[in-house]
Amino acid sequence: MNAARNLDIAREWLRAFNAHDVDALVALYAETATHTSPKIRALHPTTGGKLVGKAALASWWHDANARIPGLRYEATALTANDDRVFLEYVRHALGDADMPVAEVFDIEQGVIVASRVYHG
Repeated sequence: MNAARNLDIAREWLRAFNAHDVDALVALYAETATHTSPKIRALHPTTGGKLVGKAALASWWHDANARIPGLRYEATALTANDDRVFLEYVRHALGDADMPVAEVFDIEQGVIVASRVYHG
């Protein structure tokens, strides 16, 4: 069953993110994966909020770790089916108010092909 495998991918994603292990995080994505986020749109308006490819994802997360020391996500809900994961978490960052976030991963053949972040 792919749903169980997809839950494992999401748990590994959270572990890698919170460990600031960008290599392990990016390894969970397909070479041409996309990542869409309001934060990307705010910081890099010319992208339309969307990054494409592992190199862009790695650059984004290296930059986030440098800009936001102590950034971590606390999962509050995790649901998966055979091709998608829905993850809710609280974003914790030093000096910022906690922020509730939802993220969706589209998964094909054991890797994330698209991720979308939702928050206010």
